[in-house]
Amino acid sequence: MILVDAGPLIALLDENDSEHAACVSVMRDLPSGPLGTTWPCLTEAFYLLDSLGGYRFQDRLWRMRRECRLLILDLTAVEADRMNRLMEQYQNVPMDLADASLVAVAESRDLRQVFTIDSDFYIYRLTDGSVVEVVRRG
Repeated sequence: MILVDAGPLIALLDENDSEHAACVSVMRDLPSGPLGTTWPCLTEAFYLLDSLGGYRFQDRLWRMRRECRLLILDLTAVEADRMNRLMEQYQNVPMDLADASLVAVAESRDLRQVFTIDSDFYIYRLTDGSVVEVVRRG
């Protein structure tokens, strides 16, 4: 499973987003199967989509979930504790809650790819010192 950040979710659903074409291109090249995200990422996407297009954009995101193209991964207590430590470690970046949730889930569930337009993922390190692979065009 490939994790997905709020940025690509927004760009995929908003045709006027500057990253829309690039994110659509990435989606075409991804293996079939659902993307995984966390509640913090989904919340961020819903909040931003409301200001961009209101419920019609939000409904597109709900449709992705209903059609099993997007799985919402519940966070465990261990992952939540790790998010706290990550946000403390990267407070100078700063790391937001959504990013921390994706890194914690990647670590604990051995998921090593994230679809994001956020360059901070090139900075974040997993507990073993490795980085998640940022899925991007080209």
